[in-house]
Amino acid sequence: MTSLKARVVEVVRETADAHSLVLEPAEGDRDRFRYKPGQFLTVRVPAPDGWAARCYSLCSSPVTDDRLKVTVKRVAGGLGSNWICDNVTAGDVLEVLRPSGTFTPASLDADLLLLAGGSGITPVMSILKSCLAGDTGSVVLIYANRDERSVIFADELRALAAEHGERLTVVHWLESVQGLPTESGIRALARAHADREVFVCGPGAFMDLTSAALKGLGMKVHVERFFSLAADPFETPEGPGPAEAGDGTAGGDGDAGEPAEIEVELDGETRTLPWPRSELLLDTLLRAGVDAPFSCREGSCAACACVVLEGEAAMDANTVLDEQDLADGLVLACQARAVGDRLKITYDG
Repeated sequence: MTSLKARVVEVVRETADAHSLVLEPAEGDRDRFRYKPGQFLTVRVPAPDGWAARCYSLCSSPVTDDRLKVTVKRVAGGLGSNWICDNVTAGDVLEVLRPSGTFTPASLDADLLLLAGGSGITPVMSILKSCLAGDTGSVVLIYANRDERSVIFADELRALAAEHGERLTVVHWLESVQGLPTESGIRALARAHADREVFVCGPGAFMDLTSAALKGLGMKVHVERFFSLAADPFETPEGPGPAEAGDGTAGGDGDAGEPAEIEVELDGETRTLPWPRSELLLDTLLRAGVDAPFSCREGSCAACACVVLEGEAAMDANTVLDEQDLADGLVLACQARAVGDRLKITYDG
């Protein structure tokens, strides 16, 4: 079983077009809801022809908050956001996938520069609160919105700034006052913090502009992008055919042969499994009962990213891992197929 159940215990109206859902895991599922700051949940939503899935970042902190919370901003014509804002109430139960995503700092003790536009504050808020819960890291947040009424978490940000003094600096960029963000303006604000790791989330145009503004400052920039999923990742994949199962005959790719062996480290446990050569790694893991993280199953979100420690795998598609990620051994499990006879991968660390 890959999907989880979460009960909505409260709906918070953050702004006129943004709602937060406070979630309580179903009994027995709590351990599977462990998450890192900046990760997201994939939620199953009704669609005209059945079901669809949408990803929503967690704004809660695993360090400071007892319950999970996602924030959903209404989008014109948005399938998931409008259904959630119009229909979901306290007491409802949502079907979700386990938290996942790579938009998370390696250390919460580091000094960070965070840039958010609109509802892009959601994962940034999780990172911000988690960092401030420690003793050493400081945070500078640059937050762009249309106007003062559009600022999500305005009261909470004021309270955090008052509580943490010099460790948190919040700079608001309001279109109603300063106009749209500009490359020169963002660069001027960021230049004094060029030694910090940067996390950026918001509308596509905002992230493109910000990335361009920071180019040349030598900063390590992490960008969180979401895509509407074309398929329903909650659907269980079909089982492999006889050839794919490793009977020694040619498979669909003309050279399936004997399955490879895969050793998997996840949540502190290690398992060794046969990996049919013409089957995707994620399908092999899920079918064997391994609770591997995933979301889109399309190679677009990096939720299923893992590190190859030994052996070699090839990916059918990749639109999210950059050259450094690949050099570090990361692969997308939803796109990876075995190349060697034996591989070792880890989701831990």
